[in-house]
Order: sequence, then structure tokens, then C-alpha cells
Amino acid sequence: MPDEFFSLITGASGGIGECFAHALAARGHNLLLVARSKEKLKELADEISAKHGVRAEAIPADLAERGAASQLYEALRARNLAVDLLINNAGFGARGEFWKLPLDRQGAMIGLNIHALVELTYLLLPGMIERRRGGIINVSSTASFQALPYTTTYAASKAFVTSFSMGLAEEVRPYGIRVVTLCPGGTQTNFFVAGEYGVRNIPGGMQAPEEVVETALKTLEHGGGLAVPRIINKLSIIVQRLLPRELVTKFAAKIFRPPTSGGAR
Repeated sequence: MPDEFFSLITGASGGIGECFAHALAARGHNLLLVARSKEKLKELADEISAKHGVRAEAIPADLAERGAASQLYEALRARNLAVDLLINNAGFGARGEFWKLPLDRQGAMIGLNIHALVELTYLLLPGMIERRRGGIINVSSTASFQALPYTTTYAASKAFVTSFSMGLAEEVRPYGIRVVTLCPGGTQTNFFVAGEYGVRNIPGGMQAPEEVVETALKTLEHGGGLAVPRIINKLSIIVQRLLPRELVTKFAAKIFRPPTSGGAR
């Protein structure tokens, strides 16, 4: 059995992923930081190692590329680096009419949000089961609980993540593996900018990524499960389930419809 264990964080170079890195390092976790940004990852790894005295290694990788997750796993296995906690955080979205958004961009979204998450989970889970210890945090979204026109592919990909994670949690519970399905609402990261969502008026305002991470880690410490930060997000999910799905979808369309859309307002 390996002498040291690591927490692996994808999408670690900023936002929620970076906050996970700081929070886990403060708890004494060794870290494997994965993202596309080589320089930012290296700076973060050096900062965390110096501040907390843990091992923090930067592993540049674009998990949206086919085969990248398998290559990452093989690199870890070659170095005998055992992952005790997997945080599937990497992902992105895009706003616009489905047929106008580039197909390759939407394919990359599905590849990162779904395929990479499933592949890393599949490859790293057997080691956790063998050791009868470990945890997985899959970062989904409140968008996973309803269809969202004009960000249709993103919401659908997160619906998969929520369903997959909650189902997996019950499968692995007898082996001592804890799975957290993390569903934050609007969070203060570059997600809205990168996805060209524009400024959103979110009830209660955007939540801090630190708040999201603390909710996830508390849920993990209590055995895993569904983690939805903030009461207002929990209530929103309950209300949506009580209303007809078509009505919820029409309301969401009014919120997310881009200004340049030709559809009726």
C-alpha cells in the first residue's frame, strides 16, 4: 500500500477548484492539481506547499481531449501516486441557441463535463474500493434539476452528473466510499464570463466559492450525499419539482435567452 495519499482536483487553477486546494491543504491533504494552465498550477502548488507544508504537484492536462483522463491515470500509476479523494471539478458551459453554438465546442463540453468525470471515476475507484477508504466529490450544478433553454447542453450534462453521482453513491457505500454530489448555484468565478452568460440577477447574490467548498467538505465529513449550498437554492429546487416541468422550462427560457436571439420574448 502506498505510503502517501493524495487528493486530486481537476480544474484546480481557479474558482471552486482553487478553493478546494486551499481548504484541503489546510486540512493536511497532499494535492495533485490538474488543469490546462501550467504556470498558474505551478504557482498554486508552490504557494500551497510553502504555506501548509504538504506535497502539492501541478499536472497540466486538458481533460476535454480524448484519452486525456486515461493518460493522467497511467502517469499517476507509473509514479505510484494513490488518490484517496477525487474532486471532479473541471467543466464549462456556453450560452446561446443550440444550433448556433459551435458543435466542436459543445462536444468538448460533453467530453469534459461527462466523459472525463466518468473515466477518472472509473479508473480511480477500484483502488479506493480495494483499500476500503476514499471519497469522490463531483461538482454538478443547480442547473441539473431542470432543462435550461439557451444553455441546453450544459444543463443536460450536469443532469447526467447529478444522476450518475447519486446512483454511484449507493453502489459504493458498502465499501466505505463517500460520494458527494455538489450542486452550487451562481458562484463568484469566471464561469459566467467564460460561458458568455452575461450578468445574472441571482436572488441572494452570487455565492463565494469558499462557501461552496465548505458545504461540500462538511457533507463529505458526514458520509457524503447531495450538497446544495444555501437555503434559497434548496427551496428553488423544491419549488421547481412542484411546478409543471414545461412551465419551469418556459420561465428559464426567459432568463437565459440571449439578447441577440431571434425567438419571441
